[in-house]
Amino acid sequence: MQAYVYKSLRKADTYVFLRKRDDFAVLPEPVRAPLGQLAFVLALELDEGRRLARADAGVVRANLAARGFHVQFPPALATVPPADD
Repeated sequence: MQAYVYKSLRKADTYVFLRKRDDFAVLPEPVRAPLGQLAFVLALELDEGRRLARADAGVVRANLAARGFHVQFPPALATVPPADD
């Protein structure tokens, strides 16, 4: 499965995978609006053996097949334990 990856210029470390290049119409407005402008990063083949750095390739493929898009959010910030009182 071919995927096209875009980065959000408004939200750091947030990426959008699309099944079709530049097919932003598949993104619901509540998802699209907070991302701001999207810049093309790369095209890649998401075959069964493909590994991704921050996402499960199987989940990305499933979302692309079902919705036409997948949004990869930044990793959660590490939580700091409360200070001892």
